[in-house]
Amino acid sequence: MLLQEKLKNKKLILASQSPRRKQLLAEMGLQFEVMVKSVDESFSEDLKKEQVALHIARQKAEAFDHEIDNNTIVITADTIVCLGDKILNKPTDRADAVRILQLLSGNKHTVITAVCLFSNEKEKYFFVETDVYFRPLSSEQINYYLDNYKPYDKAGSYGIQEWIGLIGLEKIVGSYHNVMGLPTAELYLELMDF
Repeated sequence: MLLQEKLKNKKLILASQSPRRKQLLAEMGLQFEVMVKSVDESFSEDLKKEQVALHIARQKAEAFDHEIDNNTIVITADTIVCLGDKILNKPTDRADAVRILQLLSGNKHTVITAVCLFSNEKEKYFFVETDVYFRPLSSEQINYYLDNYKPYDKAGSYGIQEWIGLIGLEKIVGSYHNVMGLPTAELYLELMDF
């Protein structure tokens, strides 16, 4: 059975403003609507890195508690970028984006996306990790990327599907779509089982 058939009597809500997540979910052949609620994305410093993404995805899902009917499934996600144990958030400004990209230049980092599936009957959380290796990036390359792509809404200050991924990516170990913000293969399996 295809996932589309399994979900034909369900309403899917994607609780994300991310154009990448919308694109990936649509490319999976799923019908959904986008509905976003404002949530507190702060987290305790005591959490391990994968727990941070899970915590935020869960906060986004729980904002829908008591607001959906029995035929609705809410999908939330949160993506973080980690250099070792340090979480690199969305840049606060251009100087911060330059700093973050200089840190990633020539190094391996880990992208963790946590996903929550939430309905009135149950909830399921999972996360996927992908290791990303960047080639050394010159100041000119970083500045060109920031001037032309303005990735200020992205964890780690970059989108792998954009120019910087095309020229700076040495290799990835794990899911490419996870780095874009939604681990589609894992999501497909989890929705089939939900």
